[in-house]
Amino acid sequence: MSDAVMATQQTSPILIVDDDRLQRSVLEANLKSVGYDVVAAENGREALEIFRKGCYPIVMTDWVMPEMSGLELCREIREDDSGRYTYIIILTSLNSKNDIIAGLEAGADEYLIKPPHQAELKSRLKTAQRILDLEQSQQRYIETIKNLSLVDPVSGVFCRRYLDERIHQEIKRAYRYERSLSVILVGINLFEQIIVTHGHYAGDVIIKGCAESLVEALRKDVDWVARYGQDSFAVIMPETDSTGAMIVAKRLRIRLTTLVMNMYDKELKITASFGVSGFTASQQKLGFSADILFDKADQNLCLAREEGGNTIKGVQMG
Repeated sequence: MSDAVMATQQTSPILIVDDDRLQRSVLEANLKSVGYDVVAAENGREALEIFRKGCYPIVMTDWVMPEMSGLELCREIREDDSGRYTYIIILTSLNSKNDIIAGLEAGADEYLIKPPHQAELKSRLKTAQRILDLEQSQQRYIETIKNLSLVDPVSGVFCRRYLDERIHQEIKRAYRYERSLSVILVGINLFEQIIVTHGHYAGDVIIKGCAESLVEALRKDVDWVARYGQDSFAVIMPETDSTGAMIVAKRLRIRLTTLVMNMYDKELKITASFGVSGFTASQQKLGFSADILFDKADQNLCLAREEGGNTIKGVQMG
């Protein structure tokens, strides 16, 4: 890979720090000559302020500086909890083993003796880029695994564990902004009977088909769906009171009634029952909980099923 290509792959500038104006200007010119964007700071404290406001995967800092040394800057960057990795190169005229060890223990990844040789500088930056690429790949892998652990494998919507964790955040947000929050529990009617008649694969087809239909009918990036039980889903609707949720539930009921799912040479059709509950934070006292919200929705779902299914039950709370 050429230096120019490698540099153009740098989506963020390099942050360089040196209190010596001449050395700072020379380093900046050398980096720009091989295609890097550069942001410069004249001391560690200024550099830390710049670092916290932007994104700088590579930081090159002088060791001895007024106000905040390069070692102190390293430690501050390593204490940053942004989740991103920063590759730090110490620039120093100190070259004893003890000095090098001190720099590495402070959090530096590499060091260069001042003034850095142009060829060595480019070589170290290539190493830095390889390390950062590996780190990004690892973070993407971790994020993928994390997302998979939050998704129900059959339906493709969020799993019950994610629901139990996030609903508390939704309630806190509703209180903070004095907004409404509603839940619709959707229970597929005669699900066990369907499995007995058509098998477990048919059950999976129905679960997946229902989940997709629910997601398509809701507000993108606002409402969300989670698997609630073997034959049920929870539809979470922020900024919606139960009157509005009842209207949505009627639309979902019609949608699921007309849904046809194909399995081999069979067409599978279902109906569902709906239990709705909701609250408005500006009217409801503090202390409202997820247990109360779901308990009422569950009661309404049971009432809907007792009436033969394909029915909606709900009431405003608070």
